[in-house]
Formats: sequence, structure tokens, C-alpha cells
Amino acid sequence: MAMYIETETTPNPSALKFLPGMTVMPSGSREFASPEAAEASPLAQAIFDTGEVVNVFFGTDFVSVTAAPGVDWSVLKSQVVSILLDHFVSEAPLFVTAAGNGIAVPPEDEAVVEERPEDAEIIAAIHELLETRVRPAVAGDGGDIAYRGFRDGVVYLTLQGSCAGCPSSTATLKHGIEGLLKHYVPEVVEVRAA
Repeated sequence: MAMYIETETTPNPSALKFLPGMTVMPSGSREFASPEAAEASPLAQAIFDTGEVVNVFFGTDFVSVTAAPGVDWSVLKSQVVSILLDHFVSEAPLFVTAAGNGIAVPPEDEAVVEERPEDAEIIAAIHELLETRVRPAVAGDGGDIAYRGFRDGVVYLTLQGSCAGCPSSTATLKHGIEGLLKHYVPEVVEVRAA
């Protein structure tokens, strides 16, 4: 099977997005922000084993990799492409299975605030916008967004993948996402990073 992995730059200068031309995560996304977290995935672990990576993120059809400060992508890029090719060509599992319980699934978004039942309609509207408008745009940049709660007009979100630690992440949250949510959901007054 001949395979070609495309790469794209992201708004984060230290992150690259790798597109294997096939599904990476059938549903959801998964972020690995440390070598310890990467132990759940042989692929993430192999990328961390280069010693030059600080974040690996699996999206629907991409893997974004954030290099450590000062790392030269010209060398690291070919290493990551080689690791990805080996993984996808061999059809190795993405996650280590836990004692036959099937694939390790990422934990659900953890709420950082206690939500009120009377806000259910507002929260449903926020989720709808995040799924249809925000997540596809953020995925285009090699990342994802995790909903962490809504209370007193404030929406709590966490940027993941190449978007985490990107110089323009605050602008993305404050101007892009906050503006969109306030426009469609008048009860939203602010978006904060959780």
C-alpha cells in the first residue's frame, strides 16, 4: 500500500498538522500533553520518543504535533512522517487496550463549573454552535476545543492540540469564538479559557 502523508502549517509556529489521508480518530479527539499521557497510545509514544515534542493531538483525520522550543522542524518533520507511515501502513492499534476492555476512550469533557438545570437550553445552543461552527474551524488549524461549562453568562473552554499554547489562541477565544457565541446566544457575556 503506497501512502503519502501531507503536512500543513498551523497558526502555532511550533506545531505542524499531519494528514495521513485516512481516519485517525473515528469519533472525538485525544490530546497527549506529556510522555506519560502518551503511554496510552503506541503512536503518540513513538512521536514523544523523538525527544523533541511537547504535545501530540489526534483529530478525526489528522495528527498535530507541537515541537519543543528551539527544535528544528526540518529534521523532526521527516521523523514524524516516518513514524506515522509505519503506524498506518502496519495498521497498528491507536490505543493500548486495557485488559481486553476494548479501546481506551478519552475521558468526557470535565466541567469546571457546576451548571444549572435552568440553563439547559442555553447550554444546548452553545454545544450546537461549538459542534457546527467552531470545532470544524479549529480542526482546520490542527486542534480542537473542549467545552468545560457555562455559568452566569461565562462559557468555559479549553483549546487542545496545536491551538494549545498558540500565540493567537487568546485572540481565537476572545474575538472569534466569544463573538460568535454572543451573536447567536445573547445570554453569553464572556468566553474564558478553563
